[in-house]
Amino acid sequence: MSKLITRYALLFVICAAVLLAATGSLFSSSVVVIAVQLFAVGVGIWARRSFPAKSFRVDAAPSAEAVIRRGPYRLIRHPMYSAALLFICAAVLSHLSIRTVAIGVVVTIIVALRVVLEERFLRDRYPEYAAYAHLTKTMVPYLL
Repeated sequence: MSKLITRYALLFVICAAVLLAATGSLFSSSVVVIAVQLFAVGVGIWARRSFPAKSFRVDAAPSAEAVIRRGPYRLIRHPMYSAALLFICAAVLSHLSIRTVAIGVVVTIIVALRVVLEERFLRDRYPEYAAYAHLTKTMVPYLL
């Protein structure tokens, strides 16, 4: 199960977004929701651009020489997951239904499992990761 989650977590999140879009529940006319989703996209782009050239990988096996500590990684260890969850949760909260809440719960569980598995991998791969993890939050700056 852990290999399935680490390998296909991004695909699950994309499928959830496609399902929400197909049912008209991904975007909202609310200015607040639009602002939150744009912020989430911005954080995701900022996180991606924080990687050194040719070191970004979708799987949990990073190719960077050391732990990335610039950009949003100064504050949180998993800004791309945070951005994806923020985007999806904004959509779910703006279109509350059993279906959208179920999608949000499944995405949250998958991302949480992926974070736990990736944390284990990173602690094993990078000796300095424990110190970095002690100084930063997992997904929400100053909180979580």
